[in-house]
Amino acid sequence: MERALGLGATHLDVGQTPDEGHVVLADPEGNELCMIEAGNRFLAGTGFLGELACDGTRAVGVFWSEALGWPLVWDEDEETAIQSPRGGTKVSWGGPPVPPKHGRNRQRLDLVTADVGSEVARLVALGATRLGELGDGVELADPDGNEFGLRAER
Repeated sequence: MERALGLGATHLDVGQTPDEGHVVLADPEGNELCMIEAGNRFLAGTGFLGELACDGTRAVGVFWSEALGWPLVWDEDEETAIQSPRGGTKVSWGGPPVPPKHGRNRQRLDLVTADVGSEVARLVALGATRLGELGDGVELADPDGNEFGLRAER
């Protein structure tokens, strides 16, 4: 934590209580990050970057688990997390309340596939919405409306 503070992070109060076991910081642009001590069970099996935390419902966690074929490794109180079967960073969704979405997301996933048509059909069946065409693929949205790209392998 001291290193992050030395690099320009500041303490941020988002309503966390002292017994939650983490400290919330903001980077110099105001993006939130949590500092969690090693040894807790949520971060078991992760590397240095333990978690990528997202706003979202349980439905979106289940969608990404099925879309990527990554197991749901956390599913408690509407909070979900997925992780590659090979370990590494977890991707998590905090559950309700989910803040309203204003405009396009600043960050997004782009998936690559050999068969765009079949993969679009599979993802739509899982709950994605087709938004439009990309130069080399299709733009979709997950069940919470977060845009992502599906692009053809080169």
